[in-house]
Amino acid sequence: MTRTSPPPAPAPEAAAPATDRLRTALRTVAIASCLPYIALKAAWISGSHLGIPAGSSLLDHHATMAVANGASILMDSAVVVIALLLTQAWGRRVPAWLLALPMWVATGLLLPIMTGYPLQLLVQALGGKTVNKGDVGRPFLDEWVFGVVYTGFIIQGLALGTLFALYARDRWGHLWQGTLRELPDGPTAPALRAGAVAASLIALVPGTLHLLWAAGSTAGLNEGRIRERTSGSAVLEAVFALFVVVTAAGILLLAFRRDSALPLRVPLALAWGGSAATACWGGWMSIASLSDIDDIADQPTATMVLIYAVQMLVGTLVMTLGAYFLAERSAAIRPASPGA
Repeated sequence: MTRTSPPPAPAPEAAAPATDRLRTALRTVAIASCLPYIALKAAWISGSHLGIPAGSSLLDHHATMAVANGASILMDSAVVVIALLLTQAWGRRVPAWLLALPMWVATGLLLPIMTGYPLQLLVQALGGKTVNKGDVGRPFLDEWVFGVVYTGFIIQGLALGTLFALYARDRWGHLWQGTLRELPDGPTAPALRAGAVAASLIALVPGTLHLLWAAGSTAGLNEGRIRERTSGSAVLEAVFALFVVVTAAGILLLAFRRDSALPLRVPLALAWGGSAATACWGGWMSIASLSDIDDIADQPTATMVLIYAVQMLVGTLVMTLGAYFLAERSAAIRPASPGA
C-alpha cells in the first residue's frame, strides 16, 4: 500500500490575490451602499419630497434641513474616501491618527444602527410597536425610507469594518498580539488604571439612565420623547446602555489585566467599539435634540443634555487611554523589532 504525503502548504503569497479580490469586492459594496442615501438626501436638497409625507415636521424648516442634509451627504461621502484609503497602496502612508479618528467616528455612528435596527425589526415581528413619528398625529417619513437607509448603513458598516480589520491587521497587527498576562507594566500603567476607574464610575450615570429609560421610566425625558415611546425606542435605549457597559468592560480589562489569558485584541476591540458608540451617539443626539427648539415639548431637558455630554466625555476618555496604551506599546516593541 502506497503512502501518499500531504500536499505542501501554499506559499504565503498565494493568499494575496484572494485577499486583494476580497478588498476590491468590499470596497465596491461599501461605495455602492452609500449611493441610495446620498441620492435621497440630494433629492431633498433639490426640493423633492420623495419619502416625506404631507404634514411631516421635516417640511417646516427648509433652510435647516438643507444644511443638515448637506452635512449628511458629506459624512456619507467620507465612507467612499475611507474605503479607497483602506484598499490603495497610498493608504498605508496616511498618518495613523488621520485614519483612526474618522474610522472611530464611523464605527460609533454605525454600530448602534447595526445592532439596534435588526433588534427593532425583531421586536416588530413579535408584535411590538416601532413606528417612528415626529409630532403627535403627524407623519415623519415613509416607512420604506428607514428600510432603505438603515439597510444601507448596515451594509456600509459590515464592508467598511471588514476592510478596516484587514488594513489594521497588516499595519498594526503586531500591537495586539498575545494575551493580557503577557503585557508588561509600562510607565503609564498607574495612569491607565486610574483613568479606567474614573471612566467606569462616570459611565454609571448614562448607563443607569439609559437602562431606566429602556425599562419604561420617563425621568429626565422631555414631553416629545415621552409621547413617542415605543417598544422600538426601548430597544435603542437598551442598546445604548449595552455600549456603555462594553466601554467600561474593555478599558477595565485592559487596565487590570492580572493573569488573564484573554487575547489582547478582545479588550481593545471592546474599548474601541464601545467608546466610539457611546461618544459619537452622545454627540449626535446632542445635535439632534437641538433641531426642534421651536417646539417647547421637544426641547431637551437638562438631564438629557447632561447624559449626552457625559457620554461624550466617557467615550473620549476611553479612546484617549487606548491611544496612549497603543502608542506606548508601539514604542516598546519598535526597538526589539525594527521591522515592525
